[in-house]
Amino acid sequence: MIGVIVSFEYDGALDRARVAGVAEKAAPSFEGMAGLRLKAFTIDEANDRAVNFYVWDDEEAARAFFGDELRERVTGLYGVAPRIDFVEIAALVDNTAAVVG
Repeated sequence: MIGVIVSFEYDGALDRARVAGVAEKAAPSFEGMAGLRLKAFTIDEANDRAVNFYVWDDEEAARAFFGDELRERVTGLYGVAPRIDFVEIAALVDNTAAVVG
């Protein structure tokens, strides 16, 4: 498993509505995507950044996804170029199936 952290750092000009709108419109396109286990869109207003986190089953698929075309497209959507970091996932805890009671 591999994690990908995509950070959009703003220079004091984070547009929360813009970032939330990008997330809302893009989220359905990731549902059922082959090789992608999960994705989270985040907004960090205190630090003027948006950070998206992906968990992929396959490193090759993850690296192929984040090509130059995607980088250009998300730069246009978010208004700033992303920083993309690939990290090894040593362990993953998934409580989505847990029953709270």
